[in-house]
Amino acid sequence: MKYWRKPLDLESIKASRGRVIIIEDRCKGCGFCVEYCPRDVLRMSSMFNAKGYYTPAAINASKCVNCHFCEDLCPEFAIYSVEETTEMER
Repeated sequence: MKYWRKPLDLESIKASRGRVIIIEDRCKGCGFCVEYCPRDVLRMSSMFNAKGYYTPAAINASKCVNCHFCEDLCPEFAIYSVEETTEMER
């Protein structure tokens, strides 16, 4: 989407990047995280977990913006994201 103006502090805003972590044995394969991910980071994999459910996998991990929406949707608390730090920040 193109706006007719840009924010004054656009150069100072740093986009957050995240890394999705999935606890596969806790997942029951509901697919909420895959369906509602705003950046299409997740897809259902063809692998089963210990309970016999298909689990999600982070396919486009570089697109994750660490919004934590997958955490909020998961009824089993089987997924979360952490902020990814760059080498210069460490």
